[in-house]
Amino acid sequence: MQFRTIVEGLTFPEGPRWHDGRLWFSDFYTHRVYATDLDGNVEETVHVPEQPSGLGWLPDGRLLVVSMRDRKVLRLEGDSLVEHGDLAGIATFHANDMVVDRNGRAWVGNFGFDLDAGDTPAPTSLARVDPDGTVAVAAEDVFFPNGTVITPDGRTMILGETFAARLTAFDIGDDGELSNRRVWAELSPHVPDGICLDAEGAVWVADPLGKAVFRVREGGEVLDELSTGDQGAYACMLGGPDRRTLFVCSCDGTGPEMQAKKSGRILAVEVPVGGAGWPGDENA
Repeated sequence: MQFRTIVEGLTFPEGPRWHDGRLWFSDFYTHRVYATDLDGNVEETVHVPEQPSGLGWLPDGRLLVVSMRDRKVLRLEGDSLVEHGDLAGIATFHANDMVVDRNGRAWVGNFGFDLDAGDTPAPTSLARVDPDGTVAVAAEDVFFPNGTVITPDGRTMILGETFAARLTAFDIGDDGELSNRRVWAELSPHVPDGICLDAEGAVWVADPLGKAVFRVREGGEVLDELSTGDQGAYACMLGGPDRRTLFVCSCDGTGPEMQAKKSGRILAVEVPVGGAGWPGDENA
């Protein structure tokens, strides 16, 4: 299996989501969310002044987007973004990735410390934003909560803790409360960033330091690994008509200096097992 390039010339692509027949993604330093088809025809969808990251959709089809630097979840109403949830009381630095479940509940991670300044990694909390905009702490003492998936039955969340080098699982109650915290897979020396779930219950993990994406099952066995060459892999998503296209966001590195380099790419490759659960095609 070899990657092909769908889109290039991006500043730092993140948060890929397959929705309504296209791949949506954030580009940090253009402050924009884009959507592309499989042929690389790109459309700007919305401008987010304080830098976009995680994406998702409410059950009625309205877009949610994480606004990183002011630590908010915004909602697209017509052509305007409005505040959906304020994470400032929970997020201790920039907000980042997000998964939205079938009920419209959004779980949002945050850095927990100033990554660009080289601060010492510190634990933080995962936030939950309910459909009415109510914000609550979903889980405490997580290290850089990042990529997150929810199983097709809506009962289990798997969370990537980047600076703990592990995937952590929780049971999800009917009320959205998380319980039964457990290690799903220890990944060291790999570092998990964005993740996505497939129909066999395995997780594809983007590894920025290893410059690869790898497929892992519960317990930590690595089933497959695909190199992204000389670029780090920062996020991944299973999409396409049958959800068997693995999309990967890659870039030369992280940080504001990427704005000038414009080395970011969207890569794609066909894989044998299609995607499952959330994030998924919310219109399916």
